[in-house]
Amino acid sequence: MTRKPSSTPTMVDIAKVAGVGVATVDRVFSGRASVRKKTAEKVLIAAKSLGYIKKPEDIEHDRKLSPAQPIKLGFLLQKRRSPVYRIIADTLIDSSKNYQSATLSPVIEYCDTLDPGQVSAALSRLGQQVEAIGVVATDHPEVSHTIARLRQRGIPVFALLSELPAGGQSAGFIGQDARRMGRTAAWAISRMNQPGPVGIITGSHRYVCQELYEIGFRSYFREKASDFSVVEPMFSLEDPAVAAQATQALLHAEPDLKGLYVAGGGIEGVVTTLRQNNRQDLFVLGHDLTATTRAALIDGTIDMLLSLPRREMAERTIAAMVDWLAEEHRPEGTRQFILPIDIYTPESV
Repeated sequence: MTRKPSSTPTMVDIAKVAGVGVATVDRVFSGRASVRKKTAEKVLIAAKSLGYIKKPEDIEHDRKLSPAQPIKLGFLLQKRRSPVYRIIADTLIDSSKNYQSATLSPVIEYCDTLDPGQVSAALSRLGQQVEAIGVVATDHPEVSHTIARLRQRGIPVFALLSELPAGGQSAGFIGQDARRMGRTAAWAISRMNQPGPVGIITGSHRYVCQELYEIGFRSYFREKASDFSVVEPMFSLEDPAVAAQATQALLHAEPDLKGLYVAGGGIEGVVTTLRQNNRQDLFVLGHDLTATTRAALIDGTIDMLLSLPRREMAERTIAAMVDWLAEEHRPEGTRQFILPIDIYTPESV
């Protein structure tokens, strides 16, 4: 038999007894469409057992009369000026509007710095507005701590594009197999070139995906094309100006460079520098199809792109977030949704 608390029970009390999240209780009382009937019944029974001031039948009546409230989903992306993130934001908004099983309201925020303190603060602010969060961020203990605190409050955080282990506290990962991406890049460069030095430009090793890109890239050459040599990576910090400087430094240090893998953001600066140096002899491989990289493919500055299937990423992300919120028992650990690699060449765009 459940004991009634001495004061008026809160939604937190009801959530504990029902075995669901606070957000689910809120959706039951406010009439959100995404709550399963069985889950709603558990919440109503828990409310009754705690002596909630409203009778369960009145709550049920209110649910039927009130219009479904939209579920607010938050997305914290990097670099507002980046064409890739702007396209991802547009795709997430469009997929949210077209979602069939519930009414969704996407909230898009950007963080123009990799600083973990600012990313954590942005996550916390977003957590005050939404019921679930998708985030692109670097892996850092401060970010992991914030993700864990949000999950304790019933707000799941899903890592997008780059994994965030967060001690098992992130709710899911939606992205690509980064090690396989790196090996694919190495395979292409080794097949299209004579042996020699090859370079890699990455954004930050704090991005788990970019660390794995390099690991996969190096492991392929070590295993299957040892007559190539991978030089030490250059870093772009996801910034086109920094990427341009890194490219110029690499070209100066390695005049016989055979191939270049751009595995981080700021590829616009790489493209500009390669054109200025007239280095169409290089085999250049990058990530993500944008207006800039499409033009670079067409004019021969870039030879191949490994791209994210954005529509599938957005749809899987939104479905995973809504499903998590609708679960009767919150799933533990991190769910993974691995996306395929879209490959573009000058002849396919």
